[in-house]
Amino acid sequence: METSTVKVWFDPEADFLEVMFDVRPGHFRETANPHVMERLDESGHVIGFAIERVSAIQGAPIAIEVPLPRQAA
Repeated sequence: METSTVKVWFDPEADFLEVMFDVRPGHFRETANPHVMERLDESGHVIGFAIERVSAIQGAPIAIEVPLPRQAA
């Protein structure tokens, strides 16, 4: 069985949380939520997301949905 790794990184000084499903070059794109950015690869596939100003949303529910491609079984 093939495994995959999710990288989670939090920088408390920058108040920044990033989750990466695949570690490769990419860029951020804004979302409807002003705190959340999607990370896209060069082909436009979502490879992660970031939450800026994490402390500003404490106490509020956070719901993030990121569509992920399915791999063949």
